[in-house]
Amino acid sequence: MSARRVPTALAIVAASLPVFMGTLDNLVVTSALPVIGRDLHASIEQLQWFVNAFTLSFATFMLLAVSLGDRYGRRRVFLIGIVVFTLSSAACALSTSPEMLIVSRAIEGAGAAAIMPLSLTLLVGSVPATARNLAIGIWGGVSGLGVALGPLIGGAVLVGWDWDAIFWINVPVGIVAVPLALYALPDSVGVRLRADVLGVVLAGLGILGVVYGIVNGNSAGWTSPGVLVPLVAGAALLVAFVFCESRVRDPLLPLRLFRDRSFSVANIVGLTFSFGMFGAVFILIQYLQIVAGVDALGAGLMTMPWTLSPLFIAPLTGILSPRVGTRVLIVVGCLLQAAAVGWLALTMTQELHYALMLPGFIAGGIGMGLVFAPISTAVLANMAPEDNAKASGANSTIREIGVALGIAVVTTVFVGLGGRFTPTGYIEAAVPAVGIGALVLLLAAIAALALPSGKGHGAAAAPAVPTHDRAGAAAGLSTAVTHALRRPRTPTP
Repeated sequence: MSARRVPTALAIVAASLPVFMGTLDNLVVTSALPVIGRDLHASIEQLQWFVNAFTLSFATFMLLAVSLGDRYGRRRVFLIGIVVFTLSSAACALSTSPEMLIVSRAIEGAGAAAIMPLSLTLLVGSVPATARNLAIGIWGGVSGLGVALGPLIGGAVLVGWDWDAIFWINVPVGIVAVPLALYALPDSVGVRLRADVLGVVLAGLGILGVVYGIVNGNSAGWTSPGVLVPLVAGAALLVAFVFCESRVRDPLLPLRLFRDRSFSVANIVGLTFSFGMFGAVFILIQYLQIVAGVDALGAGLMTMPWTLSPLFIAPLTGILSPRVGTRVLIVVGCLLQAAAVGWLALTMTQELHYALMLPGFIAGGIGMGLVFAPISTAVLANMAPEDNAKASGANSTIREIGVALGIAVVTTVFVGLGGRFTPTGYIEAAVPAVGIGALVLLLAAIAALALPSGKGHGAAAAPAVPTHDRAGAAAGLSTAVTHALRRPRTPTP
């Protein structure tokens, strides 16, 4: 009896719909922070945790979800992720206190950690080889669209409804996604390795301790036990994680991968790039709504040149990178991003001058687009096929850690300089805080100079390997366009 054939389009929808839901959700929440903060009477520290609870949970459980999927069935773990994400979204919508929302967001992040990395693996196994590159490209485009439209859709929802609607919209999507995945995505398993639970615990608690200490440093005092203990304990746990990973049989993060210069430097760049960019974005989003008085929809429209540009720029990098090399594109992209964030910092004033800020938004979008696909290619340039999933997952995890650290550090600078989330207490502290983001992005550009040239390595080098975080959503689209535009070489007789 032959296996049931599922239409390729249906498999693409089944794999892409939950990913769109996950990527859209996090950017929607970022846009809604001022509204949520006012309604729940949240402090600046709690506003950070509305984002960081999701980000840290996502980063902590992503590689574990891949391992569990290989062992117990990828579709099974994928479906569990959808259910967890959907139920926790409802819990977010029903939250009546900042603490309840933070816990619900952390659970939501754990669900997303099972959705993102497994969706593309399931898709690749569901479509014919002839349609694989197109399917990957559409998957990447849908993911990137979730990132690009997040602020816009979030703004539209907030204008028409209350903030809880940004979470309720996930529920019907989740209800549809479960039976669709059961029908259209056949289950598969991988190499049954032992799950490195100890590594997950050590890394997760270590990063949590460091971020918690940074977030609470200003309010509790940097020398207080409530800050020093988490910082020291977090650092100690991270050291223990490295020690553990060097000795466990099936490590969560194989340390041998860092012997490759391209992998190591690309991860340093990914960490600093995410740190500078998302730390600055956190402050800029508040500026547009709190100081300039723009509603969430208006803020989404104003930032569209930044969020939409990568959808158009990233595919072009897939064509350019084999010719000029990934290093050039990444360095130029980081420099553009640093200049853009620096320009936005200098043009923030008590009265909004959007025309003056617009070049910064445009340059920022172009810079992100130049970095997305090439950095994924640099991570995987010298990896063996069996290490691709671990390497890609490690890069995504490190970049998510950069997001959490960036928001924590930049906001700590803002609060330390006397900044308040009020129209009159914002600008003087916000300018140097966003400037810190620009400085870190400049450091990312300097670090990228240590990358190998990367000539001859296109985005198509590893077409079946996903980039799981919000900063890499356009890489799949770049892969598909590159494959479509390259002519096959005539074989030598």
